[in-house]
Amino acid sequence: MLNLRRGHYQARLAESRADLERALDLRALCFRSGRPDEDAFDAACQHMLVEESRSGTLVCTFRLLPLSAGADIGQSYSAQYYELSALRDFEGPMIEMGRFCIHPDCKDADILRVAWGAMTAHVDAQGVEMLFGCSSFKGTEAGEYMDAFALLKERHLAPKRWLPLVKAPNVFRFAQRLRRKPDLKRAMLGMPPLLRTYLLMGGWVSDHAVVDRDLGTLHVFTGLEIRAIPPDRKRLLRGVAG
Repeated sequence: MLNLRRGHYQARLAESRADLERALDLRALCFRSGRPDEDAFDAACQHMLVEESRSGTLVCTFRLLPLSAGADIGQSYSAQYYELSALRDFEGPMIEMGRFCIHPDCKDADILRVAWGAMTAHVDAQGVEMLFGCSSFKGTEAGEYMDAFALLKERHLAPKRWLPLVKAPNVFRFAQRLRRKPDLKRAMLGMPPLLRTYLLMGGWVSDHAVVDRDLGTLHVFTGLEIRAIPPDRKRLLRGVAG
């Protein structure tokens, strides 16, 4: 059972309904202004908890849905919003990471570092070859994120062989619509921390964002082939993972 301790934090997988309830409470706070957040996918997922070591306070959580290969991609949460038939040809084990959130009162960058260390340990232990999910921008208006979307178009679109197609009824086709050069500073300020980390590791995104009014977000499908992570980045992550 994964149990990672680094600095002020520890990461572990939920072991009980009580653990899951704590994760659901944090998700409710972060995604639904306190309203319940649980769906049918939770029962099939493992749930990662990042806690403050001394107090046990939950500061971060995310869930993990294992898939044996791309042939199972239709079982994922993301498949509700993206046409993912291209990924059915991916042959290795995959994990969908979802509902990633950090408590809004916690600003320590080490929380994200420990979360990715725990993910790295889990991916290595399970022999996972692709990590994917939906990376969310806060709110449903694309206007304030134009530089971020322009940067995604310029540098980080999915390879054609894996490119997700449009399925959701309400999307922002940024790759098709934007003609601007991104302001890099504004782009990075607008980029969600989780997505920034994906991109630093060689991750890629869909060419459109889904407008998710249920969660009040814009999200892009995000994929990361483990073998594509730069060697220096792998060393850093595995150093945290131990």
